[in-house]
Amino acid sequence: MANVKQIKSNDAYQLKISLDHIAQAIWRRIIVDADMKLPDLHKVIQTVMGWYNSHLHQFRIDDAYYALPDEEDLSESTDYRKVRLNAVITKENQKFHYDYDFGDGWEHTIVLEKILPKDKNMQYPICVDGKRKCPPEDCGGPGGYEDLLETIKHPGTEEYEDMMDWLGGEFDPEEFNIDEVNDSLKQEDFGCVILFD
Repeated sequence: MANVKQIKSNDAYQLKISLDHIAQAIWRRIIVDADMKLPDLHKVIQTVMGWYNSHLHQFRIDDAYYALPDEEDLSESTDYRKVRLNAVITKENQKFHYDYDFGDGWEHTIVLEKILPKDKNMQYPICVDGKRKCPPEDCGGPGGYEDLLETIKHPGTEEYEDMMDWLGGEFDPEEFNIDEVNDSLKQEDFGCVILFD
């Protein structure tokens, strides 16, 4: 098990989160407190990407795994509830990974683009850029999402109608509304751990 120190900081981290294995790039650029705990970063990723926090998740940093402890999990992972981001990510251009929904297999690559001094006039976390809508939950991972995109190109077919029923209405893969994302971030409670149940 890794022994991870608690590191308080006056720095902010600019991170780029990219969804892997998708033909049309889906990504978000965020700025967070460098000393944010990993469970809070998980909640930020869920919010800015558009996920609903309804599945298991983990961070992969170098050769280590960081997640909630799970007695049934046979892999060795570090309990991430007390791990601060800047204890494990320390230099610009460092990459790490975030996995969500092990069944669908959503993998994200995260890059620390810049280490910035905290701006006292800015509320963190904040989303500063992004591209395209997140895939719907439970659509079958990258392959299922590609099938979904192909299906919605053909209105009037039975498959299209079935997909619209499943989606619960229209789905625009190009949509990204940064104001809505930041409004959602402001409503989140960061600094406390919400356990997956």
